[in-house]
Amino acid sequence: MPQNKLEFGKEAERAAADFLKAKGYKIRERNYRTKFGEIDIIAQDKDVICFVEVKARHSLNLGYPEEAVFTRKQRQISKAAIYYLKTNRLLEKPARFDVLALLYKDKRPQISLIKDAFELSAAFTL
Repeated sequence: MPQNKLEFGKEAERAAADFLKAKGYKIRERNYRTKFGEIDIIAQDKDVICFVEVKARHSLNLGYPEEAVFTRKQRQISKAAIYYLKTNRLLEKPARFDVLALLYKDKRPQISLIKDAFELSAAFTL
């Protein structure tokens, strides 16, 4: 298992992408960056565009991984998602925000996918 934070994050995102692919998702983008923020994974689940935030932990000392997606992070992801949908002319497509949580125990992660983890709570203009 990777030792430093950056390596650990990259490994978690690889595991998350592999998990989504195994579930039938098509990965459209990884580490999508805009001036508004970053989206870890943009995937497609049938006809739905999924904006996936990946959170991983070695232990529960800081709480469950999914609990780390605070309101501020949700706003950043939402703005980046709108930008993605606008620039790719996908505003009419159904979309959702998911959180993929990984809790590493004995080198293998326990993975939880939380679909519709949060909603777009405000009208954003870009």
